[in-house]
Amino acid sequence: MAVNIADGDWSKEINNQKYTKMKLMLHTQLRKWLVCLLLTSYVGTAMAQAITERMNENMITVSGVVKDQKSRRKLEYVNVYVPGTNIGTVTNADGAFTLKFKDPGTKVYLQFSYLGYSSNKVEVDRLASTSNEYFLSQSSFKLNEIVVSPINARFLVEEAMDKVKQNYSTVPTMNYLFYRETVQKRNRYITISEAVTEAFKTSYVQGTLRDKVRIAKSRSVASPDLKDTLSVKLEGGPNLATYVDAVKNPDILLEPEYIEMYEYSFRDYETIDDRVMYAIDFKPKPVMLDFPLYEGVIYIDRENMGISRIEFTMDMSEPDKVTKQMLRRKPASMRFRAQELSYLVTYRYQEGRYYLNYVRAQFRFRCDWKRRLFATNYTVVSEMVVTNREDNPTERMTYRESFRNSDVLSDKVLDFYDEAFWEDYNIIEPTESLEEAVGKLKKAIDKSSNH
Repeated sequence: MAVNIADGDWSKEINNQKYTKMKLMLHTQLRKWLVCLLLTSYVGTAMAQAITERMNENMITVSGVVKDQKSRRKLEYVNVYVPGTNIGTVTNADGAFTLKFKDPGTKVYLQFSYLGYSSNKVEVDRLASTSNEYFLSQSSFKLNEIVVSPINARFLVEEAMDKVKQNYSTVPTMNYLFYRETVQKRNRYITISEAVTEAFKTSYVQGTLRDKVRIAKSRSVASPDLKDTLSVKLEGGPNLATYVDAVKNPDILLEPEYIEMYEYSFRDYETIDDRVMYAIDFKPKPVMLDFPLYEGVIYIDRENMGISRIEFTMDMSEPDKVTKQMLRRKPASMRFRAQELSYLVTYRYQEGRYYLNYVRAQFRFRCDWKRRLFATNYTVVSEMVVTNREDNPTERMTYRESFRNSDVLSDKVLDFYDEAFWEDYNIIEPTESLEEAVGKLKKAIDKSSNH
């Protein structure tokens, strides 16, 4: 993550330092994000038409809200998919989802899975015209079924990485994804941008060098208020599918040299999709480094040692080091303070292997101007979900059409927002607050254009 902030004159860009091999790897990952405020829209017509043609015949649309069976609490980021297919999505922060898929002409089911809950398989009512409620119960498993013995947490992480070939795809895949990024100034949305993308990923034993992402369709809306002229650009956002896939791209966290830098401890057993997981906490060792590390938890399948979920947050105990890594340049009169950089990466278990399912990244920072009374807090959130997947695709993606790590989505698109834009695409449903924000931004744009 690197931040480029503009408000008037630019200061000189922070000089890059010469790092060791590990420092360079981390620095490369961090520089792939650049924050900014001009979000607009784009349609890759040929690719968008090709995807639509694969989806627009005899479609079934199922909407609903997923809740805790006991408390009735709405559950966010629940994995929702059609069993026997690669089609799926996740619930939003309000627990809501919509899933569109071709009618197979036979009984249709939805499967729900969530950390700490028993999975639930429900038959779809084709005639239902209103949103349904779906409930999940917290899972319970008998500890006496598990042989309790001393657990070497670091060994489990190393073993999980040694078994990547057995537990993840050994063939290339074409992944169809929905991507969204938002920028908030205090509690107010000032930009919202979305895209349908295609991500070509090689085998999990080949690294990410040949992995590519291209944009099929996108749209966005941004505040016209001159007070929101702070420029916060997000570089390479849709490439979340490649560089935050920590199993395929261990340079960010799980490469052997990095594993050496962390302390690991066994937290507890958890369940995901009715499979028992080791929950392994990790935190940085007290070592002298010029760059920050992460802390978090890794969930490892007890049966096959596959990593199914990773949550990690950058260690903010030394804010100067964090800022040095994140901030590329800023106005001389502004003070910048990073407050949070966190990631969530989940994988879906299918036919004995794990596949990338959902990625979320959140970045919070504070801008304090020397001649202004109040500081301003900003939050940038990016998330993507794999909505379908094709194994051994016949089509390959060229470098020319791919989205570069230095690209900014706003530079690729034209500005508009259309209610029917997504047609038959599967997306992450917008939350009520996001829908309200879009309405407010559209009104502000209309008002601005009339003056």
